[in-house]
Amino acid sequence: MKNILVTGGAGFIGSNLIKRLFKDGLSVILSGAEGEVEKSLTIVNIDNLNDYYDPSLKEYRLVELEKLVPAGVEYKFVKGSIADRELINWLFETYKFDIVVNLAAQAGVRYSIENPDVYIESNIIGFYNILEACRHHPVEHLVYASSSSVYGGNKKVPFSTDDRVDNPVSLYAATKKSNELMAHCYSKLYDIPSTGLRFFTVYGPAGRPDMAYFGFTNKLLKGQTIQIYNYGNCRRDFTYVDDIVEGIVRVMAKAPERRKGEDGLPVPPYAIYNIGGGQPENLLDFVNILQEELVRAGVLPADYDFDAHKQLVPMQPGDVPTTYADSTALERDFGFTPKIPLREGLRHFAEWYKEYYG
Repeated sequence: MKNILVTGGAGFIGSNLIKRLFKDGLSVILSGAEGEVEKSLTIVNIDNLNDYYDPSLKEYRLVELEKLVPAGVEYKFVKGSIADRELINWLFETYKFDIVVNLAAQAGVRYSIENPDVYIESNIIGFYNILEACRHHPVEHLVYASSSSVYGGNKKVPFSTDDRVDNPVSLYAATKKSNELMAHCYSKLYDIPSTGLRFFTVYGPAGRPDMAYFGFTNKLLKGQTIQIYNYGNCRRDFTYVDDIVEGIVRVMAKAPERRKGEDGLPVPPYAIYNIGGGQPENLLDFVNILQEELVRAGVLPADYDFDAHKQLVPMQPGDVPTTYADSTALERDFGFTPKIPLREGLRHFAEWYKEYYG
């Protein structure tokens, strides 16, 4: 039996991860000793279903999950916040989790400028509660979401996990860097195997409406003007959600090794990896591909005047000009590099959008 906690499981990445665990977690992802396969699996999904974006999309993801629960899997959804310490402690006491994947967080760079409180509550206090629970109810592995935003205005590309990340340009980024520091501390003090994953601009079907590709689509459909920041000179390392999930499941199954140092004390069983495509795309090229796929899927008419609905604007506070992942460590340790091309990923999104919104 393996017991897994996924926090933020009604979110974009979390729901896709649970789908993947439903699909083949028993045979591929969570093998026990060599040659031995776990026979049953319990997955607990906690999410507070906040209204940062339309909760109906989160409810849609939950409904989709309920349809897919396979035989041999016990699945439970809990509506609640990781900032609720009593609830988190109860879950850990009840289920004695083997693996925890913390994806719950208040997302969004620009939103953090105007609404800092929710970032401290979820990303700092909530993550602290998870760490404390892992301390008092030892787990095999804690995997948690960090972000490419920790690199701030780093001029050196591609971004490597060996780079210094001491200059965040948003509170969101600062909370994610704080998560990495807190996890390292708990790994050192309490010998908790933990792995942080720095995600790079995740996109795909049923994604977050505040992300550019989704927001652009909504605005274009309404005949509104989309704003392209830094006059189109931004570059983003877009990573399709299936590639992100593939990276997570490989990491889940291979916790950092527990070992002692020369001083007899634990060497922190701690790791950080980038998960990104390694091929940053210019935003103008990205918009062109998006509009072609929206037309192809029938979301927008073939004669849509895109040029009349595009506006080039300056860089916004909290934004960075480039994100660019060096994922060689992920390739070295797990034999995987994100590979789904942007056009294929945006095609899947456009087709889903047409089906979902009709």
